[in-house]
Amino acid sequence: MKPFYILIGAFVVSSLVLKLTTKQFDYPLAGRIAMAFMLVFTAIGHFAFSNGMTAMVPSIVPFKMQVVIATGILEVLFAIGLLLPKYSHATGWVLIAFFVLILPANIKASLENINYQTGNMDGPGLSYLWIRIPLQLFFIVWVYFSTIRTN
Repeated sequence: MKPFYILIGAFVVSSLVLKLTTKQFDYPLAGRIAMAFMLVFTAIGHFAFSNGMTAMVPSIVPFKMQVVIATGILEVLFAIGLLLPKYSHATGWVLIAFFVLILPANIKASLENINYQTGNMDGPGLSYLWIRIPLQLFFIVWVYFSTIRTN
């Protein structure tokens, strides 16, 4: 739930800052700023908890550690792409695909009780999916309305 709170908090702050500086609300821009902030936050987890996150990667995927690091780097690149008007629309589509593609890792973590920070089997379990799947859908809708629908 931390990414959700980061996203909402960053959205509120960026909306207020945009209102104070431009004298109008720009919700799509605030949405992109908030998503970029959240992506940087989650990317940090890929580097700080890379061993634990490696355990989440489905067994069919080779080079698990490299995939975890690469997806962390991708999240930073997505954050940058969302903030560049020329690239935000295309970044939005790729980010939606990314959110769909990482869902199996979250499903595996839930089914196997993987703690993404440690890699131990003492994670939240199936209850995690009741939060994570709707959260993933929320992120997809967020990206759609802040990048794709606005262009």
